[in-house]
Amino acid sequence: MILAFDIGGSRIKAAVWGGTGLHSLGEMPTPLGDLRAFTDAIRGFVVRNVKGIAISIAGVVDPATGVGKVANIPAIDGLALGPALEGATGLPVLVLNDADCFALAEARHGAGRGHRSVFGVILGSGVGGGLVIDGRVVTGAGGYAGEWGHGPVIRGEYAFPCGCGQVGCVDMVGSARGLERLHRARTGEASEAEEIIAAWQAGEAAAGGTLALWRELVSGPLAMVVNVLGADVVPVGGGLSRAVGLVSYLDEAVRVRILRRTRGPLLLPAECGADAGLLGAALAGQAEWA
Repeated sequence: MILAFDIGGSRIKAAVWGGTGLHSLGEMPTPLGDLRAFTDAIRGFVVRNVKGIAISIAGVVDPATGVGKVANIPAIDGLALGPALEGATGLPVLVLNDADCFALAEARHGAGRGHRSVFGVILGSGVGGGLVIDGRVVTGAGGYAGEWGHGPVIRGEYAFPCGCGQVGCVDMVGSARGLERLHRARTGEASEAEEIIAAWQAGEAAAGGTLALWRELVSGPLAMVVNVLGADVVPVGGGLSRAVGLVSYLDEAVRVRILRRTRGPLLLPAECGADAGLLGAALAGQAEWA
């Protein structure tokens, strides 16, 4: 069995994977500033007959050093979390980026199953992604493969400063907060993403203009990524992906901007739901300790 965790800045979710499905062990608040409390929380979920611990975490892990950049959990930011937890639990530990786990889950059991090259995209509170080729996650140098949300690619008045230190990142316009930022810049209205999307779905002109701008700014960079990676399919997860019609709206713009012509959609709503992180971690652990 694999003990799988999905760890974010607010909650830790745990489950056991026995090869046929996930069996929840519950969840608890994430200890943010206390390493011992964090370690004790993980150890508290350990059950008998487990081969190893596989963790999906909201951060980037350097595959060469094991050191993670986990800005929203200060207790483990800059720490080689795997070795620390191995010492505390006596079990082998595998730590992966949450977008990579999402992409693996979708490639094996979701919208990407049956395809060789799967690029999983997150459009939620941030913009992220993960690449799976032939059923295996591609982490790349530093663990940053798939992180298409950052880089100075947006120009002009909508090139906003980003928390990563650059200006013009897709993350600052393509995420839910980015959509709100665009709407405020265009109209002066401070509306939440859900309200803007609902107004767009209702045919309101101001929201329609914001969504058209959002699609224009996001589709170009995403099309370039698809060209570079040669992705067969792009499962889309995150909060924005659950808005009716939004993924297909973006898909239309991406498909006219890529070199390959497809008869059907390229971007598809993710299928694995809220357990994608747990499932992807479990699948990676299963492969690691088969």
